[in-house]
Amino acid sequence: MEADIFEYYKEEDTVDIKSFQEEKQKLIQPTALKDPKLAKLKEALVNWINSTLKPEHIVVQSLEEDLYDGLVLHHMLSRLAGVDVPVEEMALTSPAQIRKLGLVLEELDQRLGLQDDSRIKWNVKLIHNKDLLATIHLLVAMVRSFQPDLDLPPNVNVEVIVMEVSKSGIKSDVQTEVLTDEREAGPESLMKSEKEDPIEKLLKLEAHKVNTVKKAILYFVNQNMQKLGLQVADMDKQFADGVILLLLIGQLEGFFVPLCDFNLTPVNHSEMVHNVTLALDLLDTLGLKVSSVDPQDVVSQDATATLKVLYALFKKHKGK
Repeated sequence: MEADIFEYYKEEDTVDIKSFQEEKQKLIQPTALKDPKLAKLKEALVNWINSTLKPEHIVVQSLEEDLYDGLVLHHMLSRLAGVDVPVEEMALTSPAQIRKLGLVLEELDQRLGLQDDSRIKWNVKLIHNKDLLATIHLLVAMVRSFQPDLDLPPNVNVEVIVMEVSKSGIKSDVQTEVLTDEREAGPESLMKSEKEDPIEKLLKLEAHKVNTVKKAILYFVNQNMQKLGLQVADMDKQFADGVILLLLIGQLEGFFVPLCDFNLTPVNHSEMVHNVTLALDLLDTLGLKVSSVDPQDVVSQDATATLKVLYALFKKHKGK
């Protein structure tokens, strides 16, 4: 197993084995990097950074590639804490970047109230080596301290490989690393969670009960789509581009959505997102609140998101 792991990270140029001999190193499992929850957390942190640094016209695209030289962290510290660490603006060489990071992180750790090194999950070496795990831990700590009202995706965990390399060989273990917990959900999110979405409750039931509800919703959809000469077999796939969803809303609500307002034959992702966004806006206007559904989720054929949207229509119109 170790050989495969090292081969993966060798290709990515993210690990120097000699650099962490005689010490433990944590690496995110390659499969965990594809976790949708992790992706959403990374996106939320990137958006937070870009929103904070918008007045300075600094744009971050990658947590791994854009924070290692200390420039972004230097400006974040200045904006969030009003502290201007006396360092050069552009550190172009590796020694200069490491020096700058050291000064910025020292000030950050003090501002975050982290004097005990055992509690700190990042350091200059890790950040400069573009360690994603350490970078996320640092940014989450900054959000908690400087902007606690910001909602981050809660309960994000990743599998990590904990390795200890020595002259006698490699010891490795797989553990679960907590990146965010329930406290990352703001007060409003916590209140919403107390009143759980019915679809979220449904999906926790036995599989045959879930299938029964899905069949009922599919039957309801086809009853109404038959009037337009259409039939739905795969809800997730056929609703992904937003076209049938818009036609269904118009059919149920008794109005026609002008063809000029949406893409009848969408040919790319952005056109699909436009269609689904319009559909969700219409539902909102009609008073049908669909909780925590992003247009991107429907376009990506997320079964839960699609089911939430269709259930809202089903609940309103099933008796008509």
